[in-house]
Formats: sequence, structure tokens, C-alpha cells
Amino acid sequence: MKKWILAGFLFLFSGLVSAQDINILLKEADNLEKQQKESDALAKYKQVLLAEPNQVKSLVKCTELNVMLGNLATDKNTKRLYYESALAFANRAFQSDSSQADACYALAMASGKMTDVETENKKIVGYVRDVNYYCEKALAINPNHAKANYTMGKWQYEMANLSGIKKIAVKLFYGGLPEGTLDKAIVYMEKCKTLAPYFVNNYLDLAKAYKENHRPAQAIEVLTKLVRLPTRTSEDIPLKAEGARLLASLE
Repeated sequence: MKKWILAGFLFLFSGLVSAQDINILLKEADNLEKQQKESDALAKYKQVLLAEPNQVKSLVKCTELNVMLGNLATDKNTKRLYYESALAFANRAFQSDSSQADACYALAMASGKMTDVETENKKIVGYVRDVNYYCEKALAINPNHAKANYTMGKWQYEMANLSGIKKIAVKLFYGGLPEGTLDKAIVYMEKCKTLAPYFVNNYLDLAKAYKENHRPAQAIEVLTKLVRLPTRTSEDIPLKAEGARLLASLE
């Protein structure tokens, strides 16, 4: 009996140690992100997943970091590999817990990035559809999910600017998708700006939406705020530089 009790205590203790180790890894990963060491942070989150493969937080973080590193990559093949990895992590997050807004948002975001590197029309349109589908799921779960609002806003913006050929492809493969409008894009991204006031990506795309919607004063206002935002990620540097160039062209 004593042996069984001892074995039980050892089992519980090993579980506690494992949980403690995971918390330490998560803290280390968060600190690396704050230091703009995204590759190192990604490696830490992957370590967490070795111990706890279905942890949604780490799966979503791996999705976001792969997307960011893909955005920064200059080589097309490297960019595609990062985006494909992001999509794989996002699918795992959704399969682990589809009731979490984070998991739905991650899958929408990763699907959106695949449209940048995919060459087959049917697959591109499928990813376009998935962005809308999983964004709607995320926002149904949590209407105040900042990055889901941004992703839906970006989808609206891109749908509003689809070329004639892409519109035909959308109709051909899926019988059409909901119409995207610049007004809707602005509503979603303005909401994101309120919820996440330091999210640089959102400011830049919001300014572009205002510019395309023939509202230069609002675009200038957003860009003026953008260039003054703190730099919190490696990706913020080129995004703020692009924003500064756009601002100069409008003034």
C-alpha cells in the first residue's frame, strides 16, 4: 500500500514539475518576443509543444511567429515554407479546440497568407473562402478579438480590390463569396485599433483602406499615429517605414 501511495505522489509531482517547466518556457518565449528575437521565441514555443502538443496558446503563437518570419523573408521559397508551417500549426490549434476564438483567428490568418504564395487558382480561392469562414467563427465566439477584427478587415479590403480575373475565379469555383467593401474594412480595422492600439499592421492597412476610399485626411491621421508607435516586433520596422513613405506621398 505504501508503495502505491509513494508511486501516486511521484506521479503527481512529476506532473507538477512538467507544468512548472512549461510555464518557465512560456515566460522565456514571451521575453524573447519582447526582445524582438522571434526565431528564438518560436523555438521556445515548439519546446512547449513537445511536452504539451495540444496547447492552443503555443500553437497560435507558432502560427503568428511563422507568419511574421515569412513576411520578413525575401526568398520566395523560404516565405512559402514559413507560411505553410503557420498553416500547419493553425490547423493543429483548430483541431485541438475549435471553440477558442484564438484558434479560429489563427487559421483565418494563416489561410490569408497562403493566398500570397499559392499559384493554383482553385486553391487561392479556397484560402480566400477560409479566411472569411474562420474569421466569422472567431468573431462569433468573441466579437472583441482584436486580431480577428483586423483579419476580417483586411479580407474586406482585399475582396473590394479583387481584379476581374479573381472575381471570375471566385464565382467559378465557389459560386461567389460575400462582397467585400472598403467601408466594412474600415469598420473592422477601426475596431481593432480601439482594441489593440499598438498593432502596427492594422494601422497601415487601415490607412490604405482610407486612401482607397478617397478619405485622405483620415489616412493621414492614421499614418501620423502609426509612425509614432513604439517598435515592438521586428516586423514593425519595415511596416512603419512603409507607413512613413505613404504619409509623405499624401501630405
